[in-house]
Amino acid sequence: MPIEGPLRELGIHDVFQLLDLSRKTGVLRVTSELRHNAGTISFEGGAIVFAEIRSNPHPLGALLLRTGKISEADLERARDMQQRQGDRRRLGEILVSLGALTPRELERQLRFQIEEVVFEVMSWREGYFSFSEGPPTELPTDATVRIPTEALLMEGARRIDEWSRIEGRIPHLGVVPMLAPPQEASEGELDLLPPEWEMLAMINGVRDVRAIAAELGRSDFEVAKTLFGLESAGVIVLADPGTTKHERTTLAADLAELVARAEDALARRDLEEARGAAEQAAGVHPHDPAVHLLLGRIALVSGRGADAVEELRRALRLDPLAVPAHRVLGYALAATGRFGEAVEQWDQWERLAARSETELAQLDDVRRAKAAAQTLAGTGTHA
Repeated sequence: MPIEGPLRELGIHDVFQLLDLSRKTGVLRVTSELRHNAGTISFEGGAIVFAEIRSNPHPLGALLLRTGKISEADLERARDMQQRQGDRRRLGEILVSLGALTPRELERQLRFQIEEVVFEVMSWREGYFSFSEGPPTELPTDATVRIPTEALLMEGARRIDEWSRIEGRIPHLGVVPMLAPPQEASEGELDLLPPEWEMLAMINGVRDVRAIAAELGRSDFEVAKTLFGLESAGVIVLADPGTTKHERTTLAADLAELVARAEDALARRDLEEARGAAEQAAGVHPHDPAVHLLLGRIALVSGRGADAVEELRRALRLDPLAVPAHRVLGYALAATGRFGEAVEQWDQWERLAARSETELAQLDDVRRAKAAAQTLAGTGTHA
């Protein structure tokens, strides 16, 4: 008999504890209509062995490629073995067998993916959960990752405590780290751990916390924690773009000015200026869905479809009723060849478009694009 119910009645932390204490084996599915998101977490004897989430912007192959763990040629060869040669192993297993990746690095990346999914789902306060007992059927034949559920629950609580200490110096993910001037840095040799040296190599005075995390394939929390330690040791200084304006200028005014500048540059097709102003706006107010919608539009016009999807998904997580974001996300999905998903997204947009006359004016264009996407999706299924 499945265990299921709304998260308002049984919190997600309690669900995890129940499955841990009863040493359950099976699959937990958690859905949130508000976030348009869903997570799937596989348990084996109460431990977590696999997890994935619909909104995850970093599939394993893309994550390994972005962090320099594998080459494009390695990734293409592994995908060819899956798609053309019918190799049923998971991508990571194939890359290890090809010698492109060590088993230890694969385990590290898989663990990172699982942890980020679990910590995301743990933050949900609404939605619906359903646990189906029985051996998971979609796991790799050799499960290389097994994480005690209790450890993740403790880590989740620890993150909350540590964030309260870190946010005094890193109030948001738009903070930019810079190397400290020689007179401020400690003298003598630096005794740093490998992750700290890796972090220093990413600091260029432009990348913010979010950008460094994306480049390294590490969590925002892990990067913020390491930067906090480096700043405390006097190795780096942290600059908050939101506090570098004139003293009497409010954050809201800064945001409006930057958004207006980005919109003007986008209208002139000056994409570099538009992106720079929009990224500054994200640094001032990283949780404003309108800013991420703007970044998504700029990425789409720049031909960066995958980045557009990521920014637009983020906008919708912050505001699930942001109607323009639903429409533009359809175009971004189509630009990345995900025509079926684009059609579903536009269907969802049509249900919401009645809320805005401005959006209704886009109806004909969207329906034409949807018809084209349906044709292309049908062609793809019969190829």
